[in-house]
Amino acid sequence: MFDKILIANRGEIACRVIKTARRMGIKTVAVYSDADRDALHVEMADEAVLIGPAAAAQSYLVIEKIVEACKATGAQAVHPGYGFLSEREAFPKALAEAGIVFIGPNPGAIAAMGDKIESKKAAAAANVSTVPGFLGVIEGPEQAVRIADEIGYPVMIKASAGGGGKGMRIAHSADEVAEGFARAKSEAASSFGDDRVFIEKFITDPRHIEIQVLGDKHGNVIYLGERECSIQRRNQKVIEEAPSPLLDEETRRRMGEQAVALAKAVGYDSAGTVEFVAGQDKSFYFLEMNTRLQVEHPVTEMITGIDLVEEMIRVAAGEKLRLSQSDVKLNGWSVESRIYAEDPVRNFLPSTGRLVTYRPPQEGEREGVTVRNDTGVYEGGEISIYYDPMIAKLVTHAPTREQAIQAQATALDAFAIDGIRHNIPFLSALMQHPRWKSGKLSTGYIAEEFPQGFKAPAPEGEVALRMAAVGAAIDHVLNERKRQISGQMRPASAVKFERERVVMLGSQRHEVLVEDIDGGFAIAIDGQSWPVESFWLPGQPVWEGNVGGEAIAVQVRSILNGVALSHAGAAAEVRVYTKREAELAALMPERLEADTGKQLLCPMPGLVKAISVSVGQEVKTGEPLCIVEAMKMENVLRAERDGTIAKIHAKEGDSLAVDAVILEFA
Repeated sequence: MFDKILIANRGEIACRVIKTARRMGIKTVAVYSDADRDALHVEMADEAVLIGPAAAAQSYLVIEKIVEACKATGAQAVHPGYGFLSEREAFPKALAEAGIVFIGPNPGAIAAMGDKIESKKAAAAANVSTVPGFLGVIEGPEQAVRIADEIGYPVMIKASAGGGGKGMRIAHSADEVAEGFARAKSEAASSFGDDRVFIEKFITDPRHIEIQVLGDKHGNVIYLGERECSIQRRNQKVIEEAPSPLLDEETRRRMGEQAVALAKAVGYDSAGTVEFVAGQDKSFYFLEMNTRLQVEHPVTEMITGIDLVEEMIRVAAGEKLRLSQSDVKLNGWSVESRIYAEDPVRNFLPSTGRLVTYRPPQEGEREGVTVRNDTGVYEGGEISIYYDPMIAKLVTHAPTREQAIQAQATALDAFAIDGIRHNIPFLSALMQHPRWKSGKLSTGYIAEEFPQGFKAPAPEGEVALRMAAVGAAIDHVLNERKRQISGQMRPASAVKFERERVVMLGSQRHEVLVEDIDGGFAIAIDGQSWPVESFWLPGQPVWEGNVGGEAIAVQVRSILNGVALSHAGAAAEVRVYTKREAELAALMPERLEADTGKQLLCPMPGLVKAISVSVGQEVKTGEPLCIVEAMKMENVLRAERDGTIAKIHAKEGDSLAVDAVILEFA
């Protein structure tokens, strides 16, 4: 076994590998760029080596620098994590030449399966069902359009060396193919150092299901069940679960055996994932193979009890698999939410900045439910523009799918983040969605269910009553604190109190009576009484307690004369008044938002890649105006209405903040 390994990655996956290595008694070496000097993975590792500037192409993607770091520290092996160099055939070859072990598959398997084009050719040769498409290298947009016309729309344009949704576009017409081809090539070159793309038929109403395989260097390969990753946006997974609500035992076995046969055909000898696109009728087609550890591997670990990172390390050290196929048992259900630094209200555009607040829910097992949080950040840390915007992966495990979803919803409500925009409100709302709960999924789910984008809904029904109760409870605690500060605290022998209040939940009005009871207080809302218990203190970002006998968590943010609450996917500004204050508040005029309809504002911090228009130019609705790059993704900003360009404030190469004015319309 190795004494010391180097992790050629950053963020949560680097921290994840360090945890397992530490448990195995193996020392670790972190590598970091200038932007990651204060990163969590650097702090966690036994040693750390600076490998270059912030841009990945000058640090994390430079093979020579990783090899040099291994030699300088005496690291015997390298775990690549996912992304970066994890699927570059040249990387394990360079390590082998330096006498360093690659904790991953052999270069031949990477060449055969890691390349999206070559993997499809290998699958076709092995009589594996594949999606119709063109598997050769496409030279230009004209050829791309001809191929798409022959295949039939819609088509998927994909980076050959891609992953994580980078270098991927769906096109419904020839114009979209031409533009998508250019964007996919550019993103692929910037993210993977390889701009080759290919085109395949996009299956309508598909589901994304993948099989986890594990092989050793002695010819043994097994599969560890499946994961469903159909909840995606921009072709990037948002929520994963294991097992899939679609599959039955027979379909699971057929997919697993096919994945194992394909892995054996290429001599696969590590953890890897064979991905399939599945129809609602349980038909399936080989999509690609990821020759690395997947982002969503924790859900498989939770239902199998197998540490995939440990197995990868043991296999790389030459050990045989400790499991046979008959040893693999699936236990319960697991759900994973990817928490991103992005603004769901602004079409999920990336967000950067400092994590002023970062308070994840408590991890561990309680009453058969397990909560796990894989992260690479900390409170006070910074989310930069240079890397993937993932903050954490929140994982729950329970005996049933319904229980795992409920545990995930509760954990999301208890996850407090401030300082940047994030997608927890969206994830929380999704956990409450009837279609998600029913398991009737497809990769078009988000586009179909949120066609106008996402905006946290106003609370309704019992959720509204719970939030009104929490708002009244918070107001009560704050008022008690004020009375103590001013010396107005009642003596211990004081009689029980009752206070009438009006709780404004956004525009909803609720009549409330706060009454002192043994062990806490009761809140009567619109005539219905709710016993309330909580140890919440002013300043805490999450209110946790019991309302009406039910344990809940509510996110709390201070606003002028009140608090903003979010719970169970709903959000509202809450203000608590006396009856006289409520009468006066009703007379106050509403504040009007400034009109920015004649300006194009930058929707996220980013770099201007191109300005596509000029002053005086007339544009039509949908025409591209400029391209802004953020976190390795190129975002095309389009005209929302017909107009004429009056003034351009930005130029190519400018670094812009959120809401910076890019151009103005006449």
